[in-house]
Amino acid sequence: MSMWLLLRRWVLTQFGQLSGRNLLLSSVMYAAISWFLLSLAGEHALTHSLTDFIYYLFVTASTVGYGDMSPTTDLGKWVVALFVIPGGLGLFAIGVSRIASLLIHYWKGGLMGKRSLKVNKHILVLGWNEQRTLSLINMLLHEEQGRRDIVLCVRPEMENPLPGKIEFVRVISFTDHAGMARAGVADADCIIIDNPEDDVTLSASLYCANQNPEAHLLAYFNDEALSDLLKQHCPNAECIPSVSVEMLAKAAVDPGSSELHHELLSTNKGMTQYSVNFPSDKTETTVAPLFSLFKKQHDAILIALDAGKGVELNPPLDRAVTANTKLFYIADERVDSFEWHKLGDQDV
Repeated sequence: MSMWLLLRRWVLTQFGQLSGRNLLLSSVMYAAISWFLLSLAGEHALTHSLTDFIYYLFVTASTVGYGDMSPTTDLGKWVVALFVIPGGLGLFAIGVSRIASLLIHYWKGGLMGKRSLKVNKHILVLGWNEQRTLSLINMLLHEEQGRRDIVLCVRPEMENPLPGKIEFVRVISFTDHAGMARAGVADADCIIIDNPEDDVTLSASLYCANQNPEAHLLAYFNDEALSDLLKQHCPNAECIPSVSVEMLAKAAVDPGSSELHHELLSTNKGMTQYSVNFPSDKTETTVAPLFSLFKKQHDAILIALDAGKGVELNPPLDRAVTANTKLFYIADERVDSFEWHKLGDQDV
């Protein structure tokens, strides 16, 4: 077998698939051969300095052609015309296409949820219910206003429904350790689980509670019995049952109730329900001065409190309020800073 056939077979074997390693090797070989041929042709102005030589190759390969450096001998011009320019153009085009391909692959990976995220103290939404999930995320975006990142984690083959607004991860299962790690389940501040199938919601809730017991866990169930089952294993989990039937019955008895409930839950219009913790550095007080403070200073209405024994709706005015008691109120927008120092000035 001739040496040419052996060389041809070796080249096809090594460079049949131009990987990053082979592209680098080809570029080094191209530069070395170019330098040798130009030196042989007497083009010392192009080869005496490594910086000038590399600069000349890049300018030539990119077709910029500033004209500040060029071959002067006849042999040098032939070398440039037959080897330096064709070889440089080919390698430059392959290099640019490889970089573009990597960037597109990286972008597509994020769009399809295949990339690992670097997030912390974020809101993790598990599950996809189409328009309901979109409405949930839009309300969260309105509420958070950039305070916490929102990550949507789904199982179906789909793209990020809100690119640029939320992070997106696709997993095989909500109990897949590697996939859930990409979504940052262990570092999430709040985990919301809402799936069409209650059994998937239950298994995902148990897994998340095990991976991140400190997170605020919210799970939506159609079957209230599963809510009770989850509470037995995860007492800190907050289960959200389906209330559509209850709202329908309430609206039948008290017309307009469904619209009222919608107003209280919607973050985009009308009054909405919010919560705040009573400061730990404040002395014990009662509901009466707090009710007056909320209404006079912030145009908000105190409707309930939770001192650790469950939510008490419409508490009496003389009910004691201690440090860290959660206070629920209705307001047009969330109050960012309460004027607690004016608490003692309120009239009962």
